[in-house]
Amino acid sequence: MKKFLCAALLAAAPLCAQTYVIKNATVMTVSKGTFKGSILVKDGKIAEVGEKVMEPTGAKIIDASNQYVIPGIIDCHSHIAVDGSVNEGSVSVSSMVDIKDVINPEDIAIFRALAGGVTTANILHGSANAIGGQTLVLKMRWGKDAQGMIFEGAMPGIKFALGENPKRAGNPQGGRGATVVEARYPATRMGIEDTIRQAFNEAKAYKAEWDAYNAKVAGGEHLIPPRKDLKLEPLKEVLEGKRYIHAHCYRADEILMLIRVADDFGFKIRTFQHVLEGYKVAKEIAAHGAGASTFSDWFAFKVEAIDAIPYNAAIMQKYGVAVSMNSDDAELMRHLNTEAGKAMRYGGVSETEALAMVTINPARQLGIDNRVGSIEAGKDADLAIYDKYPLSDFAKVQKVLIDGNLYFDRDQDVTGRAARQAEKQKLLDKEKQIQQRQQPPRRPGA
Repeated sequence: MKKFLCAALLAAAPLCAQTYVIKNATVMTVSKGTFKGSILVKDGKIAEVGEKVMEPTGAKIIDASNQYVIPGIIDCHSHIAVDGSVNEGSVSVSSMVDIKDVINPEDIAIFRALAGGVTTANILHGSANAIGGQTLVLKMRWGKDAQGMIFEGAMPGIKFALGENPKRAGNPQGGRGATVVEARYPATRMGIEDTIRQAFNEAKAYKAEWDAYNAKVAGGEHLIPPRKDLKLEPLKEVLEGKRYIHAHCYRADEILMLIRVADDFGFKIRTFQHVLEGYKVAKEIAAHGAGASTFSDWFAFKVEAIDAIPYNAAIMQKYGVAVSMNSDDAELMRHLNTEAGKAMRYGGVSETEALAMVTINPARQLGIDNRVGSIEAGKDADLAIYDKYPLSDFAKVQKVLIDGNLYFDRDQDVTGRAARQAEKQKLLDKEKQIQQRQQPPRRPGA
């Protein structure tokens, strides 16, 4: 059933960008205010935005009267589209593994994310490791293959994790590690810090070896290069500022610990993920220059989340932290617009500030804000059209464009359901007939 649904929806995927004019909409640009007007989409880009725009001959008109257009939603923490387990739990430092190798472009969660207005997501390794695997930014280009979904030019990342998850993952005393035969270091919060420090001590030595080699080669010497270490290579990139760190965390003491480690080794944490006690150390997070990608109101789902409050996002923003709302969940990903709205209810942030938490702020955290996150001429035409005020529980996505392609149309989806159901039934009936023909004949008296 799932395979058929994927095939039917993939067949309807867009082939090439068309010129669109979205008219008569309430345009919520995030960066340049909100107004009634139009958007010209051409060659995959936002060509013009204003109260009135040029309408080229042959352009397809989308009448968005009484509707709202926002930048495509960006989720800075997701695990969808991953084939198999999201954790490599056998070691404490798994920086050699890469989410890019296990992207499943047929995961139906991609289409459902589109139906919720999401156009871009940061796909992360799990949190079983103090230093986890390499991460990847995807566009929700439903119908493309795995390579076609990759956000071209986005900075690569790596997942770190603090707290209960990594310290319990490899230990058979209980919890997630209950089936592990042998205990895996670390089993304490102290051990997690030590694991990260030791890995970067090794990475510094590895980087020094390569720097010395490159300097000698630049000077004309002919040498055998050092051995490439797939575990240390991503950490070397972190030290060189070529790879972002996205760190799973909850408690304030651990957030401060990782800031100290980063300062000692001369790198930056790009985002603290979940960061439920971020409000306690918002000043320190801002001073470090890190972003915070948090839940709106998840709390008490485990002991280390007991001090979470729904004012967290607003308090961190007040101290100058770039804050985004993340999902960490395929279902929650479908209504991140209302998660942003909760920041207005709890904390009193403005409409634009709330909307920024699912658009331009996560774009900044991922280093892609020059391409997406706001409605501006020259940016990628990643847009979501809602029938009602987008921060309301009652709002539904009507259309989603990515790179100027229409990837989701609610009307087309609804009207096509009967035909897809009929086709599905035909395939099920055919499969049943094949199975009946393949059954061996019954013996007399059996």
